[in-house]
Amino acid sequence: MTDTPLLDSIETTTGPEPTRAVIFLHGLGADGNDFFPVVPELKLQGIPAVRFVFPHATIQPVTINGGMSMRSWYDIKQADLTRREDEAGIRVSQQHVERLIARENARGIATEHIALAGFSQGCAMTLHTGLRHPDKLAGLVALSGYLPIADMLDAERSPANAATPVFMGHGTSDPVVPLARAEASRDRLTALGYPVEWHTYPMPHSVCVPELADISAFLRKVLA
Repeated sequence: MTDTPLLDSIETTTGPEPTRAVIFLHGLGADGNDFFPVVPELKLQGIPAVRFVFPHATIQPVTINGGMSMRSWYDIKQADLTRREDEAGIRVSQQHVERLIARENARGIATEHIALAGFSQGCAMTLHTGLRHPDKLAGLVALSGYLPIADMLDAERSPANAATPVFMGHGTSDPVVPLARAEASRDRLTALGYPVEWHTYPMPHSVCVPELADISAFLRKVLA
């Protein structure tokens, strides 16, 4: 992992000398700026100061978008997200996320005080990386996404994160990641014993104010 380059990112903190961190992974074609504005909306006053890290995924061709190059955590080869998954690309991005966690450790924040969060593709990377991470994380926030290469999780998952809280939120009218795909991921995680907090919202492939309130409550709990 020491050879993995550190992704460019933007950061903000909720107070001086943060002792907690949230690494927030954007969706396909976006970048770290996408969710930067939500930090004030999470209203995390009253808990230890949090550093939010919003990395930019690398730019690469995406098959489903006609091979156009854009920021992407991995290639998406067809609309059916369960087939022809880009396992190699997912594992490369896993190393990038691990590198970001290691940097927070080097800056004095213990892994148990770090939460991973992500939207859509970033959600997939949050679940893939977080459940395999060798040290316990504070929690995982999985928004409008799914569990990738799900059949490999049982063999590869980390005992350290077997009881790590998982927040899953999804829109009931999501045209990008169908609700059924997210429900299948939820069912897979609960069958493996993960404590999943499941929420649905009347929205498309997006976030909404009630969801931000629920994420705030979750982060307050796991980062307190």
